[in-house]
Amino acid sequence: MKHGFGGVAAALVVALAGTVSGVAGQLPEGVTAEMVEQGEEIFGGVGICAACHGAGGIGLIGPNLTDEEWLHGDGSFEFLVDLITKGVAAGESKGSTPGMMPPKGGSSITEEQVRAVAAYVWTLSRKAG
Repeated sequence: MKHGFGGVAAALVVALAGTVSGVAGQLPEGVTAEMVEQGEEIFGGVGICAACHGAGGIGLIGPNLTDEEWLHGDGSFEFLVDLITKGVAAGESKGSTPGMMPPKGGSSITEEQVRAVAAYVWTLSRKAG
């Protein structure tokens, strides 16, 4: 008896591949497509990033991560790792967002998971255009 899981698995692979579409050949040194995919899962799951930044990073109470404007720093991979690790203190923000993010977004993700989330976030603003 067929259960149809093959089609579901294929659709999942295509969806995850879309995450790095257009940037896979240009990922920062040391970043892999697998890291980006893992980061997307963490962003929407245990990392609780989507609670403030919205699904896909479009912004809710936290800033939109899908455009080319960065409220803090230059948006480079290492900058994002540092920002996620340390957070943003109240009052450090420019723009219309509240300007406060606890270290690791208030989650207990590991350093490896922080790097994966940073890899995913790095790709978000680079898909446009």
